[in-house]
Amino acid sequence: MARTKEFDEDAVLLKAMRLFWEQGYEKTSMADLVSHMGVHKRSLYDTFGDKHSLYMKTLKRYGDIIQQWTARIVKNSGSAEDAIRKLLQMTIKREDGTPRGCLMINTAVELALHDEEFQAWVKEGLNGFEELLRGIITEGQRSGELDASLDADMLSAYLNNAFTGLRVLGKTTDDNEKLNQIIETTLSVLKHR
Repeated sequence: MARTKEFDEDAVLLKAMRLFWEQGYEKTSMADLVSHMGVHKRSLYDTFGDKHSLYMKTLKRYGDIIQQWTARIVKNSGSAEDAIRKLLQMTIKREDGTPRGCLMINTAVELALHDEEFQAWVKEGLNGFEELLRGIITEGQRSGELDASLDADMLSAYLNNAFTGLRVLGKTTDDNEKLNQIIETTLSVLKHR
């Protein structure tokens, strides 16, 4: 007879996600995970598989969280520029005490060149965010808020790159004034010429 699980899978997955986010994949051992997640090693393997599988599951969960955050930000924004500003500011304001930086960017830097599965996940995430930005820009152009002569594809790629840079810089500095100035400079490309 199979034993019932004595833990909440999502809760322990979030603990693993946070540990990977703080320490990185390579620095996090299975012993660290067992200790931090508060589950037995056998239960960890039975539920989540090996370290690689567990990491992929944390990345998928992270992606779901980011999608929820970004959808809420866009929905609660009054304009295209406001939505883009708030998305950029998301890199500075950490939701619910989350670690600095971005798990996706950490994965891109640490693992994407060495693992095709991680690389595909990062590429999908970056492309999805660029698509979100393109949609915001296009809607802003339709409404007349943003200059229709701006190339929405190039602008969304530029903003995605700026967002990525802010996520890296946000991991290394507490200078929110500087980060906010970078955001405002980035947003200046949206202004009518």
